[in-house]
Amino acid sequence: MASTLEALLAVLAGVGPAILAAEILHWLLSRLGRRSPLAADLSRTAHRPFLATVMVFSVQQALRTVAGDFPGRAGVLHALVVLSIAGLGWLIAMLVLVLEDAALSRWRTDVPDNLKRRRLKTQVVMIRRLTVATVVVLTLGVVLMTFPGIRALGASVLASAGIVSVVAALAAQSTLGNVFAGLQLAFSDAVRVDDVVVVEGEWGRIEELTLTYVAVQIWDDRRLLLPTSYFTTKPFQNWTRSSSAVLGTAEVDVDWGFEIEPLRAELRAACEGSELWDGRVCVLQVTDAVGGSVRLRALVSAADAPSLWDLRCLVRERLVTYIWQHQRDALPRHRADVADATAARSEPRVAPRTDSGEGRSPAGAGGDERAAVFAGPDEQLPVPANR
Repeated sequence: MASTLEALLAVLAGVGPAILAAEILHWLLSRLGRRSPLAADLSRTAHRPFLATVMVFSVQQALRTVAGDFPGRAGVLHALVVLSIAGLGWLIAMLVLVLEDAALSRWRTDVPDNLKRRRLKTQVVMIRRLTVATVVVLTLGVVLMTFPGIRALGASVLASAGIVSVVAALAAQSTLGNVFAGLQLAFSDAVRVDDVVVVEGEWGRIEELTLTYVAVQIWDDRRLLLPTSYFTTKPFQNWTRSSSAVLGTAEVDVDWGFEIEPLRAELRAACEGSELWDGRVCVLQVTDAVGGSVRLRALVSAADAPSLWDLRCLVRERLVTYIWQHQRDALPRHRADVADATAARSEPRVAPRTDSGEGRSPAGAGGDERAAVFAGPDEQLPVPANR
């Protein structure tokens, strides 16, 4: 009974100072966080794992040094060792995430010419997931080594040769194959976060890139989820691989009599008057002239895909408005050759010949007159005055 009481007192003696130290450190970091985003993120993210780790470690040391022999002492101490290892792994993972968040906040992607920033963001996101997985594996290996019966298993998990053999044995599995494909994408620059791509006939933007799948945000806010191995085994279009700037078109059809130069000047004015244009490309070209109409293509450029979409809509609107206001008679027309039909109607009608060779109607002597009345002249009837 006395030994059990001593153990409880030792637990209280270990928990109290641990909580006090953790809260003091948390308060200091919160104060520093008013001026430092890193300290604020550290105070918010690492507070709980640090408190849990310090508490478990303090209780373990108090039981070892203060408490005597009490029932179940070996089992309790071993459980505290396991919890200490788990808490330390949790704390390390949170500290790594804080550092990675600091790197991501420093290199923002919502700026023009963000190619290097998007590459860094993609690599940091991949390293984050790989780091968490590594910490979990190492923590599990250390925990297994605390059990005498399976210590050899824990040592094999930690050994590099053991890890390589496990990876090689599972490399043929589709899940692990996607993991390797994700790492390949992260460090090969084949695709990055915020890249504009065309996959499966859909135009979209890389929204999320993980070790197992890639989320593509389609232009109409749908999400296309593809395994990472798709981008290493199948062809796809990457519009922003070498630069975030992109080109786009806006097409209109006009009549053959349309004057192109005024519309070209209107296109230049529309681009120069918009902040969406990056100043690189602004041309109007005739790309087709068949089928009774002329097709004009306006080729413009922008710093990124969202700006390009808005610029294309603006250019198309300006071109349509100009054509309607200034050259409305040059809109596309449908033509038909009616000369043959007019000639056919102007030819005189010939009565069918009889077997005797005379040009008389088989209806008798008055057949010609009745036929003429039935056909009628090509004239319009007079309109009554009362209508």
